[in-house]
Amino acid sequence: MWLYYRKNMIRARPIAACKSVPGAAAARLRQRRLTRLQALTIPPAALPGSLALTYTRCGKPTCHCAQGGAGHPGWQLTFMAGGRKRVERIPAAWADEVRRRVEAGRAFREAVAEVFALNAELLVLERRQRPPTARRRAGARGR
Repeated sequence: MWLYYRKNMIRARPIAACKSVPGAAAARLRQRRLTRLQALTIPPAALPGSLALTYTRCGKPTCHCAQGGAGHPGWQLTFMAGGRKRVERIPAAWADEVRRRVEAGRAFREAVAEVFALNAELLVLERRQRPPTARRRAGARGR
């Protein structure tokens, strides 16, 4: 399986290379993970963050927004970049396309989170099935 990320091609480890945990529950988890990974593709035009319709006041004393109106509508894309929150104004004509791209980014992020959760559940099953290791006594360090 090949993953494309930032113009670099990365060879992903095959599922079979991971330690195989025996049992029906582990088999179901591995099958869910495999199905999810096979359907997982990085959308090339996906966007992070959220798109929201906001209302702002223009500051003109004769405008309807200064008289207690709702303000002027405008779309904003809010996202994190470089550890900082960014807010970009989006033209109204672009709103539908940007919304689709944000939803694609959110779906990809949720799919990756699901694969991570399945990996964690498999790790827990592996740990439960592993025989307990003998623990050393606290006073036996220097011997």
